[in-house]
Amino acid sequence: MAEHKHGSMSVKTQEKTFAGFVRMVTWGVGIIFAILIFLALANS
Repeated sequence: MAEHKHGSMSVKTQEKTFAGFVRMVTWGVGIIFAILIFLALANS
């Protein structure tokens, strides 16, 4: 077994995946919020 060296692995793919996840969650919350506002105004 090779000796493990902490911090030597490239994490660029994980960083890009996490950034995409955060972006999609942000868009999703914004869309849901807009839908709720529309429903509240349309129901008045």
